[in-house]
Amino acid sequence: MLKKKTNLGFFPTPLEAMDNLSKKYPDYNLFIKRDDNSGLASGGNKVRKLQYFVYEALDKGFDTIITAGAQQSNHCRQTAAACAKAGLECHLLLGGNKPDVYNGNLLLSHLFGANIHFTGGHRKGEDLESIKEELESNGKNVYAIPYGGSNLLGAYGFVDAVRELKEQLNEMSLKIDYIFFASSSGGTQAGLKLGIDYYGLDIKLMPISIDKLGIEGKTLDEVVLELLFEGKKTLRIEKDYDIEDAKLLTGYNSSGYGVITENERIAIKELAKTEGILLDPVYSGRAFYGMLDHLKHNKIEKNSNVLFWHTGGLPANFYYSKDIM
Repeated sequence: MLKKKTNLGFFPTPLEAMDNLSKKYPDYNLFIKRDDNSGLASGGNKVRKLQYFVYEALDKGFDTIITAGAQQSNHCRQTAAACAKAGLECHLLLGGNKPDVYNGNLLLSHLFGANIHFTGGHRKGEDLESIKEELESNGKNVYAIPYGGSNLLGAYGFVDAVRELKEQLNEMSLKIDYIFFASSSGGTQAGLKLGIDYYGLDIKLMPISIDKLGIEGKTLDEVVLELLFEGKKTLRIEKDYDIEDAKLLTGYNSSGYGVITENERIAIKELAKTEGILLDPVYSGRAFYGMLDHLKHNKIEKNSNVLFWHTGGLPANFYYSKDIM
């Protein structure tokens, strides 16, 4: 089942040492997984999930894909590009009202040919079924991708990513102790956890919560746990999961989704000036700050090998430029 995917990106993405940053935090050895270099639509982690969705949509004869997110959604931008590449019609349900000027991810989604529906206060797919039915009434055969691509099929993308990581670690004779990353809709987190258990790695996940809100009345912890239960069955993982396996680190999301604070500004400038790598202000910027806070205050074991999984999101910097100056 993990091999049923459409090739959409550049893999494996680089795994690099952050030598300059490691000198600033000498108690740790720091590395970065560059999913910002995944290729599709300026890169990002969502292409891993989309490879599975697009394969299923094409295999089952769908001609249209619909999904939802915020106006600066990386998932929606990469979905639009994946549809363009696969020859599928794309419809995006984006929160908020139509702006006078498109920029950042919204501009790219438009350039990739997506049909954009602005949905006001609904940015997590609350209107997806009604618009899907409308499209179907007009003769479209519509494949729906959930918010963030976060169901079990999407999570397979990160089970497969762990296979890729394991091969790279073996080649480098490297053991990683912690992985920090942004978690917002749960699929990346669940996939990484399932992959670590499926491939027998001993790594502690450090998922930094990006959004205070849950999904469909559930906390994000609960969403992740449900995916773990599903994945355990399909992958035949002999492990009893509980809520502790799905917990997020919530100390960095008090300002809410997409609200840029001094923390994100510090993180973006730190990585840019030390390693020449750009984060985004909503996801990877917040997660990277969470990692820096753990390093600075020795919240994790000293002398550890620490990996930051860069999930991409570069285009959002142009939308939030005034906030990150």
